[in-house]
Amino acid sequence: SDMEDKDIIAMSVDGWDAVVQVFFIRDGRLIGRDHFYLKTYDGEPKSAILGSFIKQFYAGTPYIPRELMLECEVEDHELIEQWLTARKGHRVRLRVPKIGEKEKLVELAKKNASLVLSQDRERIKREEGRTIGAMKEIANLLDLPKLERVEAYDISNISGFQTVGSMVVFEKGRPKRSDYRKFRIRGVQGADAYASMEEVLTRRLSHYENYPDLIMMDGGRGQVNIALKVMQQLNIEVPVCGMVKDDKHRTRGIYFHNVELPIDRDSEGFRLVTRIQDEA
Repeated sequence: SDMEDKDIIAMSVDGWDAVVQVFFIRDGRLIGRDHFYLKTYDGEPKSAILGSFIKQFYAGTPYIPRELMLECEVEDHELIEQWLTARKGHRVRLRVPKIGEKEKLVELAKKNASLVLSQDRERIKREEGRTIGAMKEIANLLDLPKLERVEAYDISNISGFQTVGSMVVFEKGRPKRSDYRKFRIRGVQGADAYASMEEVLTRRLSHYENYPDLIMMDGGRGQVNIALKVMQQLNIEVPVCGMVKDDKHRTRGIYFHNVELPIDRDSEGFRLVTRIQDEA
């Protein structure tokens, strides 16, 4: 009602995560809002978090209103007011409203911040289910103690020539494209997928020391046996499984220890195997 320009600032904190919500009021109207994610240390007081945010945000924004309405007092209150006043060229006040319409606006900003943080946590939970959770499902299926890094291999050729091998890498359920490799086959003539795969794996495993927790081959028994043969020759032990496809070239299951293990097609583990196979 006073038609003044204000920013209303409130926040929500959960452990190490915080969201600050800012409402922008110009000429007495709410013209926009924005939220910002912050990382805190556990137990950091709101006064310190909010004070740090104000310093960072208003150091870079081109416009500073006459008043900042906050949900709580901030550290270095007077110093921040002096700094903002100097930047604006007019008096800038920091206020913590306790009653009335202004207090309701601060409370609304606080609720918005809490909602954003809650929705973000749900999104992160879903994403973790697709990635880390899916890796755990595969590890449980194969009875592996841990599963963080997976390397998957496939062979392609054009009518029997220009054969290449691909290596894709997934860490914690996400593709790590910086570690991908493509191998131009040098020592195999014609379309011999097994011999080509043997060359790829021999070149890969001979020159690296940090081996993955699991090697996944595009195919079943034959491809898995090639990998086991190479590792035996190099005296390396890494679990190997095959990604088996059905007649329609879709992922069907995992071949491990001479047995094809079916996977629940509705599980995140199955979806991750499909993504890895498609990526390879």
